Amino acid sequence: MHYVSFLRGLAVRILLTLLFTLFALPAVASEGGSQIINMTSSTLGIMALVFFVAAYSLVILEEQIHLRKSKPVLVAAGIIWILVAISYKAAGMPDHAHGAILHNLVEYAELFLFLLVAMTYINAMEERNVFQALRCWLVSRGFSLRVIFWLTGVLAFFISPIADNLTTALLMGAVVMAVGGSNQRFVVMACINVVVAANAGGAFSPFGDITTLMVWQKGMVEFTEFFALFLPAVVNWLVPAFIMNFMISKEKPQAIDESVAMKYGAKRIMTLFLCTIVTAVSFHNFLHLPPAGGMMLGLGYLGFMSYYIKLHEHSAGMSDLPPGVGAQEDDHGFDLFRRIAAAEWDTLLFFYGVIMCVGGLGQFGYLAVASQFMYHDLGAFNANVLVGVLSAIVDNIPVMFAVLSMEPDMSHGHWLLVTLTAGVGGSLLSIGSAAGVALMGTARGIYTFGRHMVFTPIIALGYVASIAVHMLVNTKYFH
Repeated sequence: MHYVSFLRGLAVRILLTLLFTLFALPAVASEGGSQIINMTSSTLGIMALVFFVAAYSLVILEEQIHLRKSKPVLVAAGIIWILVAISYKAAGMPDHAHGAILHNLVEYAELFLFLLVAMTYINAMEERNVFQALRCWLVSRGFSLRVIFWLTGVLAFFISPIADNLTTALLMGAVVMAVGGSNQRFVVMACINVVVAANAGGAFSPFGDITTLMVWQKGMVEFTEFFALFLPAVVNWLVPAFIMNFMISKEKPQAIDESVAMKYGAKRIMTLFLCTIVTAVSFHNFLHLPPAGGMMLGLGYLGFMSYYIKLHEHSAGMSDLPPGVGAQEDDHGFDLFRRIAAAEWDTLLFFYGVIMCVGGLGQFGYLAVASQFMYHDLGAFNANVLVGVLSAIVDNIPVMFAVLSMEPDMSHGHWLLVTLTAGVGGSLLSIGSAAGVALMGTARGIYTFGRHMVFTPIIALGYVASIAVHMLVNTKYFH
């Protein structure tokens, strides 16, 4: 508990520092050609910031108070935009808030549709036993603990660029728990390895993390340019993994005799998911359309496959029924709309709240002063490194959305750097990423905030090394 108290105290100090910075710096900015008035010192501006801080405090305390993270930010978003509308009406710009909120709604709509399709495909593969089959294959091989440590790390690193880091962490975490059993030391280190690998793997792919997706959809980094982060991401994971490797036993736990077969259509759905990704990339690169449009077309692919699987399952069910008995709907059969309903709606609504809250604060001038302080006074390099550290304490999504909203004038190399740091910085603490939070729930009482923090210095070495590698190997992007 003293670790949690320390974290809360640290978060309060950072917030107070940011508040001091915001009130100390003057700024006027523009967005979409419409002037934003500096109202950071106004009563309504301060109220908006207070509502955001209060809402985000409840998000941080989600595990303790069991209040879904989307609820406080949805309320804060609505109140903040009411304050924005009142402020600009009083300033003689009654139409400003309408245009500004539409701008943010479009940004959210693109992110929402993209994530909804991706989540639906992941849910479809889960329903077809794709991930369960992989897990059972791993636990039934009789590998040593050290081999499992490396296998789960490698798989987490290479699965997360296609799936998301949350799904990847849950899958590999299940393997770690099944093999590690009562060996708590192994479970802790293997979970940390999975978190670091999943976050690092997601950093070099537009699909691997919400922040990389946001950067890609905003057009700051082209699709192929993300792969320049592959080597820095590998280093970010390998440095702590190599050090922890010597702390892992070579003993071979007894193999678990378990087998799960993939259901009909599983391989076809995996193929369609890859086709959907290709379609989304083609929409963006060749047609100059939002990637979300390509993803929705991919949802259509899955819709027809859902119909095909249903026909097959219905036909197979009919053949097993006695003559004269009609077929009844099987609640456990494949259904596209059940897969859509199983999406992480709390997460999707949380993104809405965060984007609208940060966008609303931007209308009061807070993002302009933050940009002035971070990217002008501190410099792009220091600011981008700081973004990674902040994303370990606060969620990386509002941090990255704030950076994108600021649109600081910096080179492609620095945009790649902030993409890297925002993606891998969350590994520094167990609460810094969705992967870490998920595994704390899976390995409850074993993999904890305090036990992860013991290895934070080792993870920090990987963080620093990845930044150094990026600065060395990607120099062409800094011109």
